[in-house]
Amino acid sequence: MKSNQQLLQINRNFLICFVVSASISAVIAQSLSDFENHLNTTITIIIGYVIYFGIFSILFYFDNKKRYKHMDGGLIKKEIVSMISSFGIGEIGYLGVRWPTFYYFLEMGIEPYAASLISEVIATGCYMAIVTVFLRGTKTF
Repeated sequence: MKSNQQLLQINRNFLICFVVSASISAVIAQSLSDFENHLNTTITIIIGYVIYFGIFSILFYFDNKKRYKHMDGGLIKKEIVSMISSFGIGEIGYLGVRWPTFYYFLEMGIEPYAASLISEVIATGCYMAIVTVFLRGTKTF
């Protein structure tokens, strides 16, 4: 049950970061509506990344600081390498979905804030599924 608790905690953090990042990304996308679609897409995603990982890092630190104080250094290293690998694979999937869908929606004429939100929902769903599968597959959590 403890391993499922850690996975639930990470998914909760994903969702918190998603809400904040998606909201700010929608505002940024709309404010960049005068830019070319490819620039709007790229800039919005970069800003969303900075916000997402900034918040996720803080949440992860506070959720796990007590846990890591009592763990062996080798286990911490193994867990972090496994997590970075899983997140990295998830990020490839996220970008593989987010950029093309966001750009496509902008090209279709959908308002930038809506295009950003829709593509963010789709890409984040893929990201969470990929990371969860890989964290379970590597038996990290």
